[in-house]
Amino acid sequence: MSNAVRIVTVLDQFLDHEVSLVVYGRAAIALGFSKPPAAVDSSLDVDVILRASQTAALDADDNFWVAHQAVNEELDSEGLYMTHLFDERQVFLRRQWEAAIVPVVRPPLRHLQLFRPATVDLILTKMMRGNDEQDMQDVDFLIRHDRVSRDQLEQAFGDAVIPEVQELRDAFARALPTVQRLAARAADEGFGLATAG
Repeated sequence: MSNAVRIVTVLDQFLDHEVSLVVYGRAAIALGFSKPPAAVDSSLDVDVILRASQTAALDADDNFWVAHQAVNEELDSEGLYMTHLFDERQVFLRRQWEAAIVPVVRPPLRHLQLFRPATVDLILTKMMRGNDEQDMQDVDFLIRHDRVSRDQLEQAFGDAVIPEVQELRDAFARALPTVQRLAARAADEGFGLATAG
């Protein structure tokens, strides 16, 4: 069982009604893709993007916030947690990203309805730390898994909403040539799944 499965399963147990969340980061890869890299299973947290369309309802949802706190207390001894809930305006995403979210169907859950961003949006989120080696390995997997073309990526880059924070804009600029190079190499190799180098 991956750590992401453990975290969302425990959260689900503390909920008493349906809650819809968009997971991203390595948890989205672990939960939302077939045959993900083994390394993503050991990620210690689950990150969530809060959609603008759900902010008011979630803010008023006392059971969710109690469950959120309870899951962190329950899993603290295992070093697992769910603490990063980011407003969509804080994350690199395309303007219409919410219309393209993808259902996450495993593990089976009672109350929690999970989604992940479309693959091109996940790639954008992986550019937030610049040319980070781990993130670029994840980008390589995402490009190859879903056969993301260079044209698709260039369209996403043009449509990306980057927060007006110089550090984040610099990170995007640092990551951009690496992502472009990974896409070109994957296409040249016929999108065979391989580890980024």
